[in-house]
Amino acid sequence: MTEHPPSQAPKSSRRRELITFLVLAFGIWPIVAVGVVGGYGFLVWMLQIIYGPPGPPVH
Repeated sequence: MTEHPPSQAPKSSRRRELITFLVLAFGIWPIVAVGVVGGYGFLVWMLQIIYGPPGPPVH
């Protein structure tokens, strides 16, 4: 595959790169972010079910 200088990149390559960026920025990464935050929330919820809610130590 031949390398093109950045200013000489073919239009199809720029279009493909733009589409890839849009899919990642507005499709995949928001889903990953929601999954990570939801997974963390679920983990905290399960730990609170097992160990009880946070609060002052019992004397």
